[in-house]
Formats: sequence, structure tokens, C-alpha cells
Amino acid sequence: MKALQYLHKYFLKYKFRLAIGIIITVFSKFLLLEIPQVIRKSFNLIEDYKLETISLEEVKHELFLNILIIIGVAIIAGFFTFLMRQTIIVTSRLIEFDLKNEIYQQYQQLSLNFYKKNRTGDLMNRISEDVSKVRMYFGPAIMYSMNMLVLFAVGFYQMLKIDTTLTLYTLLPFPVLSISIFILSKVINEKSTIVQRYLSKLTTFNQEFFSGINVVKSYGIEASIIKNFDQLINDSKQKNIDLYKVQAIFLPLMVLLIGISNLLVIYIGGKQYIAGEIKIGVIAEFILYVNILTWPVAIVGWVTSIVQQAEVSQQRINEFLKQTPEIKNTATKNVNLKGTIEFKEVCLTYDDTNITALNSISFKVNTGETVAILGKTGSGKSTLVNLISRLYDTKEGSILIDGVPIKEINLNSLRDQIGFVPQDPFLFSDTIENNIKFGKETATKKEIITAAKNAAVHANIIDFKNDYNTILGERGVTLSGGQKQRVSIARALIKNPEILIFDDCLSAVDTETEEEILTNLHRVSEKKTTFIISHRVSSAKNAQKIIVLDAGKITQQGTHNKLITKEGYYKELYEQQLLEKEI
Repeated sequence: MKALQYLHKYFLKYKFRLAIGIIITVFSKFLLLEIPQVIRKSFNLIEDYKLETISLEEVKHELFLNILIIIGVAIIAGFFTFLMRQTIIVTSRLIEFDLKNEIYQQYQQLSLNFYKKNRTGDLMNRISEDVSKVRMYFGPAIMYSMNMLVLFAVGFYQMLKIDTTLTLYTLLPFPVLSISIFILSKVINEKSTIVQRYLSKLTTFNQEFFSGINVVKSYGIEASIIKNFDQLINDSKQKNIDLYKVQAIFLPLMVLLIGISNLLVIYIGGKQYIAGEIKIGVIAEFILYVNILTWPVAIVGWVTSIVQQAEVSQQRINEFLKQTPEIKNTATKNVNLKGTIEFKEVCLTYDDTNITALNSISFKVNTGETVAILGKTGSGKSTLVNLISRLYDTKEGSILIDGVPIKEINLNSLRDQIGFVPQDPFLFSDTIENNIKFGKETATKKEIITAAKNAAVHANIIDFKNDYNTILGERGVTLSGGQKQRVSIARALIKNPEILIFDDCLSAVDTETEEEILTNLHRVSEKKTTFIISHRVSSAKNAQKIIVLDAGKITQQGTHNKLITKEGYYKELYEQQLLEKEI
């Protein structure tokens, strides 16, 4: 249970709730164990009546009182059992809430590099299924364990007080039970680990299938996908069957041991009764004790299984919780950026692919300047702008913003003053208005419309039946590629940041719309530092500085008029696109 030690802080946080729940549990079980004693007295009354030591009227009176006691005790014990569930089970839900929040916060702190190495389905499974398994450890496992301990402690004590010999014979099968639990628990732990891994694989497979449903249908490969899913689900089914086969041994084993205990009570107790050592009521009381202990004993297997599965799940959760975020916020003071950015001999190699994306990059951008970055696919354009918003950190060289090393600037303050439009725009399954407001939660309707007009998407939005209140499908599937890009641009513009980054976000729009957007961007970004990544000369020609990248290195740098006079990539691209336009 080493992995579960991480959760001790939650025991401390909710110690009073749990303590009250445990006290209530103890009290309710004390009451429940009074019933066998009342039954013993009732049987003994009848035996005494047969021996003519008590009258029939006294027997009736005492039995009537005993019936009332049994009903009263059962009602009170039931009420306290309800309170027990309200404290312990509710506490487990509160801990589940806290743990999910902790994992979610950790997910947000981890860098993009982490998400490149881990699948979405696995991340989702750990925050949902794995946390649910851990909750069972805090709720039912604790509650039923306390039930078992109290019932055993009190029941065993009561049985010893009445007859030591009969008690020892009754509990004779339980050492066998303990050894069996120890052996089976290890097997359950191993098989639970495998089951959870397969559950992650299933979640990942389904998530990728639903996300790529357009591709699946376009290629007509539904049959192949179903075949792969069948294979995965059958493997998962078999692993679950293997686990539940082991778990299934517990209950028959419990029933067998309880049955043996009952037989021992009847046989040994019967012999003692015949010998006149005990009364008939003692046998009845012992049988009741054994059967009251049946459920706690039977539940040992289930609780053991819960604990083992929780251990496995928490171990998987700990793998992520104990990861140190690569991007650390070392500053607490908020700053107002002006937008002067300088790269000094910056190099970056991706850990997962070992590809050097940037190699000795050096340039400076002054406040209010527009920089266009061009280059072939894979030349390092997106990597360069990702460094400005610290989605990655440099391994070599340094980046200065307003003369301050970027790692010394408050991360939240930095990103709050950057408007970023990614190469692959992501829109949420919400209204168009809320997707634009994502850049500024307090934005007014007028600001939203202005941002949409500057992104040249307002005319498209008002053509929809519900205009700005139109609900978008998952990842903005309701909109075309160009519309998604422009809504994403509106989201960045409404933020009114000091630094604007447009990562090839005009690739899906026609040249006329591109020209309109660029004209608007030139106006709204006049005093802002702006980076435009593009494959089109038309997007770069008005920039004060143009940087051409090739294999992570700067091969050309200058203005449009300067670069079209020099042999190189920019001139070739300009002439090629000019020819295409004429054709």
C-alpha cells in the first residue's frame, strides 16, 4: 500500500468527519451485537419454563419485552448506520473532488512535451476511472473494514465471556481465511494493474476514433476499425475475466468457512448442552454471532480487492502527480510588457524525437514591429513562436523580453499579454460568442462584434440562424476551416495583448479575405509586437522585418524590398506566387 500513502494528507484534512463516522460505526455495531444476547435470554426463558422454574405469564411478558428490545435496537442501529454512510461515504466523495482537482491542476501545469508523450484517453482514464477506484478505498473500504473490526472485537469478547472452548472451536477456520486473503491479494493486485492498463487503451482508442471519425468514414475503413476494436475489447474482456476468476474464489471460501463454523457450534455446543455445561440459548447466541460475522468476513475479500485496485490506480495517478513541470513559474510579480523581444543564440532539440528544431537563432524585434517568419515545413517556425509564450524552454541560449530573461518573468503575466492563434485552431463545443470571449471573459457584445469584424468573420456569423449564439460542434466542426481560423483570430484580437502571434492562421482563407484581415491587423496591431508565420509572401510583404528559416537556422533576414533582390528562398517563393496569381 505504498502508493496509497500519498493520500494521508486527505485523512488529516477530513479527520473530524472520519472520526465521527468511525464513532457512529462503533456505536451502531455495539447495538447490533445486543440482539444475540436477547435471543439467548429468550431461549433460556423457554427452557426455564419447561423446567417449571418460571410461570407462563412471566415468559410471555419477558418475551414481549425482548421483542420490543430487538425491534428498538434494530431501528436505532439502522439509523446510526445511515449516519455512518452520511459521514464516511460523503467524505469519500469530498476526497474524490479534491483529488480530481489536484490532478486537473497538475495537468494544466505540465508542459506540451508531456502531452506529446501521453495519450488523451489515458489522461482521461486516470482522472476518472482511477480516481473512482481510489474513492472506493476512502468510502466503502473504510466503512466495511470498521464494521468488520468492531463486530469481530466486540463479538469475540462477548463469545469469550460466555464460553471460551466453544469460541475457540468457532473461530478455528479463520487462520485459513487470513492466509488465503494474503495469497489472493497479491494476485488481485497484479491482475488489477493489467485491467486498468487495458481500460486506458480502450479509452484512448475510442477517443481517437471519435476525433477522427471524418477520416474513418472518408477512407471507408469502418470494418477495419471495428475489427481492431473487437480485438482490443476481447483482450480487455479476458483480462477482466482473469481478475474476476480470482475474486470469485473469495465468496465461496467465506461461505465454506462460515458453514464449518456453524457446524462446529452445533456439534461442540450440542455436546456441551447434552453434558449440561451450557444452556440451549448459548448455542442460539453463538449461531447468531457467527452469522452476524458472516457478512464482515465475506466482505474481507471485497475490501481487499478494493484496496488492491485503489493501490494500482493511485500508483498510476502518482506517476503524473509526481512529475515536475518542465516550465516553472519562478517569478510572482506581475509586469507590464512593452514588447521588445530578443533571441540570443537560441537552440532547441525535442526530447521525444531528438530533432534539433532551432540552431543558434539570434534576432531582435523592437516594440510595435511586425515580424514575418517564412520557411519550408519543419524549418522551426512554430517552435520559434512557441518559445515566446514559454510553451517550451530553451536548452541553450537566451530569450529576453524588454531586456529581462524570459524565465524571470511571471509566466501568468507573460501569457496574459500574448494573443496566440495556433496553426491548428481549437474551438470549444460552445457558442461562437463564448469562443471569442475565451480571449476576454468580460468582453461586451460590442467588443465581440468588433473583434469578429477585424477577423473578417462577422458577415459569416450573422448568416447563421442563431448568429453569435450558434452552438459549435466538437472542435468547431460546425464551421469551415477558414471560419475556424478567423474565429480564433477574433479570440486573440479581443484580448488586446501587447504581443500578437499568428501561426500560419490564414492558410484556409482566400487571398481577398486574407488581404482584408491583414489590413485590419495592420491597423489594430500598430503599436503591438506582432509575429506572422506564413507560407505566402502576401502575408509577409508589409512586415518591418522578414526572417527566413531553413532546418532551424536563419538563412535570410530583412525587408520585402531587400529580400526580393537577393537570390534565395524568399525571392523564389515571391516569383512562384506572383506567377500563380497571374495564371
